Amino acid sequence: MSTTEPARTPGAVPLLELRGVTKRFPGVVANDGIDLKVMPGQIVTLLGENGAGKSTLMKIVYGLYRPDAGSVLLDGYDAGIASPSDAIAKGIGMIHQHFMLVPTLTVAENVALGMGGRRGLADMRPVRRRLAEVSERYGLSVDPDALVWQLSVGERQRAEILKALYRDARLLVLDEPTAVLTPPEVDDLFVTLRQMRADGVGMIFISHKLGEVLEISDEITVLRDGRVSGHTRPSETSREALAEMMVGRPVSLTREIPEVSPGSPVLTVEGLTVPGDRGTVAVDDLSLTVRAGEIVGIAGVSGNGQRELADAVFGLRGATSGAVVVDGRPLLGLGPRQVRDHGVAYIPEERMKDGAIGEFTVAENLMLVDHARPPFSRRGFLDFGAIDAHSRELVASYRVKTPGIHTETRHLSGGNIQKVVIAREFSADAEVLLVAQPTRGVDIGAAEYIHARLLEQRSAGAAILLISEDLDEVMALSDRIVVVLEGRVMGEVARGEATAQEIGLMMAGETRDAA
Repeated sequence: MSTTEPARTPGAVPLLELRGVTKRFPGVVANDGIDLKVMPGQIVTLLGENGAGKSTLMKIVYGLYRPDAGSVLLDGYDAGIASPSDAIAKGIGMIHQHFMLVPTLTVAENVALGMGGRRGLADMRPVRRRLAEVSERYGLSVDPDALVWQLSVGERQRAEILKALYRDARLLVLDEPTAVLTPPEVDDLFVTLRQMRADGVGMIFISHKLGEVLEISDEITVLRDGRVSGHTRPSETSREALAEMMVGRPVSLTREIPEVSPGSPVLTVEGLTVPGDRGTVAVDDLSLTVRAGEIVGIAGVSGNGQRELADAVFGLRGATSGAVVVDGRPLLGLGPRQVRDHGVAYIPEERMKDGAIGEFTVAENLMLVDHARPPFSRRGFLDFGAIDAHSRELVASYRVKTPGIHTETRHLSGGNIQKVVIAREFSADAEVLLVAQPTRGVDIGAAEYIHARLLEQRSAGAAILLISEDLDEVMALSDRIVVVLEGRVMGEVARGEATAQEIGLMMAGETRDAA
């Protein structure tokens, strides 16, 4: 582990400099005296657990928050950033993790939005010309006249970067820019970032993917509990050292997968076709099986039928054809309660929308499913003593960090809310576990713990269908990997038989033989 100060070009003035930046919220110090420098043509990565203060710091840089103490300097002078408009005018761009594009407008129209001018979107010719110049310079191939909803995820990412470069951004903040990209798309993005760096653009790169951090960064600043816990460079550190700097203890980044002999098929999906929200086909004649004591991972870029597949299996969405069978019992046509009674538990991808109720307490969320059953309910009356005892046991067993079981769940961190949902679903002794995006948005320590509990369920004989956009996660945990594109199976591989590059090619449209 290194705590060296970032290298500086002698005499050069930082493009961006934060000096002692502090930001307080009621009961919490989100940023505590943070120093950070970004030189022109430098990629500085910001690492940290959930709640470490990364997002707050970037909102200060982008003008969404004002610091309570400290200063923000651009080119050595007080930046005076009071709003995102100020930030944009001063050459600061931000690429958000969730794209800020209007789906029904073209790429050019999205770029022109907010640029002012009397004619607004009426005359797009100058915008197209400028976009063509920027696209050619940085190799960002996007059709300016394409509607955003028609673009692939990688093309939308390029459109976001084009929007910032069109506005002559000198400093670019990239918040989890690779979260929904395939490996080939990540490679393409890094080519663009290196070209931007060569042209003097400074960048702040935020990511949880330590391999990418080591590949693309010039400098790495790590935050822990709102403070800088260290500076380092890729040549002086490792994945393990970065993880320890983030969480303050050694973290295991590799999983020992115990040998388990899978049993007979428990979940069978045969020829399943499911419509999406817009009436188009989201799952297209998909078939797979999951055996007892086995994790089958679904690999694919977001929006290729994964959510619709899980919802259809759990009875939340109707299917137009096919079959879903658990232990010989057909499930299609049943509601979620009946599906659960047949031994299926579900961890949805959107924990605060579908997995937990923020205004309910931790105990209430833990008992959402079983509150009407003994010993928690007797003759129609809730037994609060039994509920509290069970809730405390789950909180302790799953290491949920909460002031108490009667704390409203919305006050917990994302990782701890996820632990509440997992504790409830895993404690149901289900035969089949549908697990969607189990570590999305959680820090490396919580992810390590969630993976361990998944493997415990596998060893206990559960049949687990794992849906994740994190290819490293799918490859590390799955016994078999099913790659999907536009709701169809592109190929299936056993763990260890395929590289990330090969799976990435299948995610992008190649069949397994071609990949």
